[in-house]
Amino acid sequence: MEPIILASSSPRRQEILKMLKIPFRVIIPNIDETLTSAIEKEQIPELLAQEKVSAVIRSLPVGQEIQWILGADTVILFNDKIIGKPENHDQAVEYLSALQGNTHTVLTAIVLYNGREKKTISRLCKTNVTFAPMTNEEIEWYVETGEWHGAAGGYRIQSLASCFISKIEGSYSGAVGLPIFELYDILKEQGYSIIE
Repeated sequence: MEPIILASSSPRRQEILKMLKIPFRVIIPNIDETLTSAIEKEQIPELLAQEKVSAVIRSLPVGQEIQWILGADTVILFNDKIIGKPENHDQAVEYLSALQGNTHTVLTAIVLYNGREKKTISRLCKTNVTFAPMTNEEIEWYVETGEWHGAAGGYRIQSLASCFISKIEGSYSGAVGLPIFELYDILKEQGYSIIE
């Protein structure tokens, strides 16, 4: 299998690629993730994933052959607002206080650059996640674990936050940050086989 460049610093995305036995190396893209209100909310993760791929392409030496680059981005949509990564403890408490007892949508986009054909392909995965009602003590306990750092919505579904998640509709791996079905489908479509 040809190695893929993963345009992400996410350990969860790396774990999923390792599980699938896809060889990869990480190049962390340097992009501005400031969101503009001029684009549709559901287009934001795809736009950011595309920017990550483009930033990696620009960072490589001119003339270097590029085979595959994978970018991904995850945002949370709740009450028609995008909830990103909390900046501090208080904001993590605020986010979880809003999400508890409610259902929100996790949007994860993946963008694959095919170097042979010099084109990008994308997929968007939507997962509805429902939090059970949480007490203030539960929210504070969870935030004190520090899992909110670098996590959209201030929680990690694959870790201690699962104590409070009563329902998932859609792709669990999409909610983690790299939807496996969509990834397999996009790779297969481009002639990249993970089945040996």
